[in-house]
Amino acid sequence: MHERRRFERRPSSIRVEITHGAFGRIVGYARDISDGGASVMLEGELRPPVGTVVSVVFKKVSGQVNEKPVNMQVMHQNKNNIGLMFAPAG
Repeated sequence: MHERRRFERRPSSIRVEITHGAFGRIVGYARDISDGGASVMLEGELRPPVGTVVSVVFKKVSGQVNEKPVNMQVMHQNKNNIGLMFAPAG
């Protein structure tokens, strides 16, 4: 099978807070992350639909990784895992 990813994935266990006006806040953990996006395991049942652009903050024990939320688009979902791709602001 041909690998389509342009960026190397790195294993991770960073807390992820996903927000959107339609559903509020969802919490999960990044299983892996790359320069193109992240695979996130969600804690609850709620999953944003594929194509939705959400605001994401990555957090570690000692604080936030990114000061301002970044826009990411939901690219796929499978059970409680979603794939997020970094999206342009706007």
